[in-house]
Amino acid sequence: MNFFRGVIGGQAAGPQPSGAETIQKLCDRVASSTLLEDRRDAVRALKSLSKKYRMEVGTQAMDHLINILQTDRSDSEILGYALDTLYNLICNDEEEEQDESEDAVTPIPVAGKHKNVSMPDENAQKQADDLGAQFTDTFIQDPEHVTLLLALLEEFDFHVRWPAVKLLTALLKNQCVQVQGVILVSPMGVSRLMDLLADSREVIRNDGLLLLQQLTKSNAAIQKIVAFENAFERLLDIITEEGSSDGGIVVEDCLLLLLNLLKNNSSNQNFFKEGSYIQRMKPWFEVGDDNSGWSAQKVTNLHLMLQLVRVMVSPVNSPGATASCQKSMYQCGLLQQLCTILMATGVPADILTETINTVSEVIRGSQVNQDYFASVNAPSNPPRPAIVVLLMSMVNERQPFVLRCAVLYCFQCFLYKNQKGQGEIVATLLPSTIDANSISAGQLLCGGLFSADSLSNWCAAVALAHSLQDNLTQKEQLLRVQLATSLGKPPVSLLQQCTNILSQGDKIIRRVSKGSKVQTRVGLLMLLCTWISNCPIAVTHFLHNQENVPFLTAQISENLGEDERLVQGLCALLLGICIYYNDNSLENNTKEKLKQLIEKRIGKENFVEKLGFITKHELYSRAAQKPQPVFPSPEQMLFDHEFTKLVKELEGMITKAVHKSSEEEKKEEEVKKTLEQHDNIVTQYKELIREQDAQIQELKEQVASMSSQNEQMHTTVTQQLSQIQQHKDQYNILKLKLGKENQSQSNSQGDGSQMNGLQTEEITQLREELEELRRQHALLQTQLGDKDALINTLRSEASQTAEGSTGGSDNTELLKELEALRSQVQSQSAEINQMKTERQELLRRAEAGSSAAVPGSDGSLDAAKIAELESRLAAQTTETERLKEEGKSSSQSRAELEQQLASATSTVAILQTEKAKLQTEVQESKKEQDDLLMLLADQDQKINSLKLRLKDLGETVDDEDDLDARDQTDDDEEDEEDED
Repeated sequence: MNFFRGVIGGQAAGPQPSGAETIQKLCDRVASSTLLEDRRDAVRALKSLSKKYRMEVGTQAMDHLINILQTDRSDSEILGYALDTLYNLICNDEEEEQDESEDAVTPIPVAGKHKNVSMPDENAQKQADDLGAQFTDTFIQDPEHVTLLLALLEEFDFHVRWPAVKLLTALLKNQCVQVQGVILVSPMGVSRLMDLLADSREVIRNDGLLLLQQLTKSNAAIQKIVAFENAFERLLDIITEEGSSDGGIVVEDCLLLLLNLLKNNSSNQNFFKEGSYIQRMKPWFEVGDDNSGWSAQKVTNLHLMLQLVRVMVSPVNSPGATASCQKSMYQCGLLQQLCTILMATGVPADILTETINTVSEVIRGSQVNQDYFASVNAPSNPPRPAIVVLLMSMVNERQPFVLRCAVLYCFQCFLYKNQKGQGEIVATLLPSTIDANSISAGQLLCGGLFSADSLSNWCAAVALAHSLQDNLTQKEQLLRVQLATSLGKPPVSLLQQCTNILSQGDKIIRRVSKGSKVQTRVGLLMLLCTWISNCPIAVTHFLHNQENVPFLTAQISENLGEDERLVQGLCALLLGICIYYNDNSLENNTKEKLKQLIEKRIGKENFVEKLGFITKHELYSRAAQKPQPVFPSPEQMLFDHEFTKLVKELEGMITKAVHKSSEEEKKEEEVKKTLEQHDNIVTQYKELIREQDAQIQELKEQVASMSSQNEQMHTTVTQQLSQIQQHKDQYNILKLKLGKENQSQSNSQGDGSQMNGLQTEEITQLREELEELRRQHALLQTQLGDKDALINTLRSEASQTAEGSTGGSDNTELLKELEALRSQVQSQSAEINQMKTERQELLRRAEAGSSAAVPGSDGSLDAAKIAELESRLAAQTTETERLKEEGKSSSQSRAELEQQLASATSTVAILQTEKAKLQTEVQESKKEQDDLLMLLADQDQKINSLKLRLKDLGETVDDEDDLDARDQTDDDEEDEEDED
């Protein structure tokens, strides 16, 4: 300690040590001191010297500082000093020193070399950057050092966590790729960095945002990990807490990090959309009526927010992902909010320009969004469509150049793959739809096309070309447009006026474009090339003007300057289109005559060379990169993105068409006609085969339905058979019960009794009652006999029915019918299997026929192949008809089988009804017999009681047996008398 105080603290006698010597002594103290306080003071001193003596501290103390991080983890103060010192060594930014007056160490003035530059020049700054990169390489040579920093991030102490975050950020700035690789393979490395966003201390959270910005640069793997660590949710929450677009620099940092995560990363874009985070972007763009006085930070934030929307719907993304995001933005109202900003007043120019570009890409290629944009009206009196208001800005030369480019891009995106919108724009130019009281889009485009501003000429020409892009109908409709040039002269067509401006010389061109004729001529030539390409009618109208072809040949054949070469190339392209899409309807301008004219006046090789001037132009490749027209200056605004695609498509075809001879063209035409005929024949065969495939599929479905119905019928028959057997068993049981009851009733007998004397007056009464009871008994006996006869009749009928259901001829017939039904079902199954086999064979033949019907690469089919194909088709047709007949017969068999099943079902139902009727009658008979038996028993009891009373009264009473014997004796006596 005394030595340290002598070196740092007070005045020392003798020569003062140099800076390198002081740093060496401090390093020795850090390495050798056993007391923590000594090491802490030495590291604090190194921190104070690290900026002034950056080279010396870095070369001598780097290893000691890293060792402190590894060994003194328990003391947060020394860790903070060590991390700050390393940050000062590695960081290249000019930052203010922290105010640490309470523990700062002021070094004594020393002699020697040191940096004392107030305003570092470029060389000094370059040396500082190289020094930071050198120390960064030294630090990350061992990946464990980066892992050590990641571990220190888990320390909650502010003096450790904050310097560790800053040091990692500096390392990423200097050697991003290497540090990213170490963090990527480190366990929980990215997760530890994501935890910084949840820190309650705003300083650490904000520096954590800066760290994540550096970490996610150009590394898709880390971007995915950060996104799946719930980064979107946390960042959007921070933006909302900080005030969205009205927030400060923290909102800007969050937006920059979101851009890093989403740009050119389809996985994160899909995750952002699926997580419904697009809906949370809508409140960002809510602006009030008073838009004056926007702060610079708000403009920056809103600009980044618009860029974030554009990243989600960028044309470079996959079409499916872009369409999905466009749909979400329309459904959540984000597009409507952007259109509100578009039509608002007081919005800064750069925000308005970026909003126009954003709306352009949100509606590009989306029919729903394009239709909505077409319905947006500006808040003017009277209301005007937003498209008209934007076009007014585009053709106004007083508007900023970037704004006019943005409007042109918006118009292009509105018409991209939007034939409905193209038709609406062209319709505003037609005579039948022109409204003199209002300004239409077509009027603005024509006005810009023929105005004195060359940039307006070019923008209007490109806009009209996009109205015709890939739309043959609108190309033909635009030929009807008539323009009034001056009073007293007849109107001319739009096509004629464009060609007149090109062919009437430099005088008119200078008057029209005011010295910038190249841009105007390029725009008109691009419009004409787009207009007449793939439209023979437009080519005929163009060639009908006798001045057009001589003008084009004269322009191509001249030797003009460097600026005019592009015009020569476009003239060659226009003439080549007239040759390639010529239908030879004009005798003076047929394909052959135009090619002869080129060969005589220009030369084929010279023509092809001039045609190549287009693609060799430096601005051509720049325009071909992306759809948005971005130009550093108006003079470089020459090519359109869609036109570069057209040139790439037509250049090779025009070159071949010019070099072909008339004989080759005739042969090619014949081959084309032959191929077209063959294609028509093959198409017809394919249609027939498709129809047959459809019929086969229908028959297949019918067979499948019949199979299922057959299975259902089998199941139904089985169920009916089981029910019949159950009814038979129940009937037999009832029959047995009825027999037993009758047998028990026949064995019942009455008992006799004797009566003692009754009084005389009672005897007569009893006899009368006895006679009445005898008559009733006789009547009951008669009724009982009738019931017995009825029971016997029912028994005989039931036995006959049982015999008919279980055995005998009726049973045999029913069994035969069931067997026949089973055999028919089996035969139907066999027929179905046979139909399946035949269908597979037919499918195989159809496939063979379709493969035989496909033409070869050369496109030629001879008669033998066609005949063979026709024979196969006829065979397939016959097979199909036979399969139809078999299907009909199968349907008839199925109907007969259903009828038989219905008859069997009805028979079973009849049997069940008869059985139920028999059961009812048997029950009624049993009930009546029971009643009769009860009556007879009562009468017997009464008779017995009367006999007993008569016997008690002394009367002679005969039993029934005696009466029967007496009656028999009387009968014998009567017989004997008769014999006598």
